[in-house]
Amino acid sequence: MLAGETGNVFECSICRGGYMVNILLVEDDLALNKGLAFDLENEGYHVYPAFSMKKGEALFAGERIDLVIVDGNLPDGDGFEFCKKVKQSARVPIIILTARTMVSEELAGFEAGADDYVAKPFQLRVLFKRIQVALRNYGIPSKEMIFDDGHLTMDFEKIRASLDGVPIELTAKEFKILKILVSNEGGVVTKSLLLEKVWDGEGKYVDEHAVAVNINRLRGKLEDDKHKYIKTMYGMGYLWKPQLQE
Repeated sequence: MLAGETGNVFECSICRGGYMVNILLVEDDLALNKGLAFDLENEGYHVYPAFSMKKGEALFAGERIDLVIVDGNLPDGDGFEFCKKVKQSARVPIIILTARTMVSEELAGFEAGADDYVAKPFQLRVLFKRIQVALRNYGIPSKEMIFDDGHLTMDFEKIRASLDGVPIELTAKEFKILKILVSNEGGVVTKSLLLEKVWDGEGKYVDEHAVAVNINRLRGKLEDDKHKYIKTMYGMGYLWKPQLQE
């Protein structure tokens, strides 16, 4: 299976203590729902997407949900009403996403039990930070973006890496590539996905050769005769697969 193709996003293996934070995303905008779910899973969360209030209620009742993100306007109900129902049955942080910008609407969201209120359009990094704060306020263990196999250690929050305790220099792009690869451990990450996530925001054309060059540089910095991490899947992409060679 490939990460970067529709519906194929893999769970992160670098969450605290192996604890996967489950987020219920109730948003009727198909493109926004899929895009946000994809970005959240790349951040290390597991997402249960719902496009209606009815589906959201069913998922909340049947799954272990740690945090809810709900649109204020749903095709079959009101996001604020959904918020009230959730709060009546469980102690779970809720973030409301909405295009409503009036103060009265924001106050209504908090009165319904919401823990935070995010107006559309929003910056992803702001939403991610608010998710972390909401989880922390409820004492829910959030993901720590750290990889450590006893040889290689990478802290994606502090942008630091080391080999056997000795710091190594990695560029911002290299950290971005590694974060995507590690977050999708067990799945092939396509070159097109890496181009989209690492380079597209620069507003200039970059071909797949740039990906190969950066992967080779990473191998030179991270790997040796005994330790291998990045496997090339020819015609497909790259696989994060830590291996200790005998």
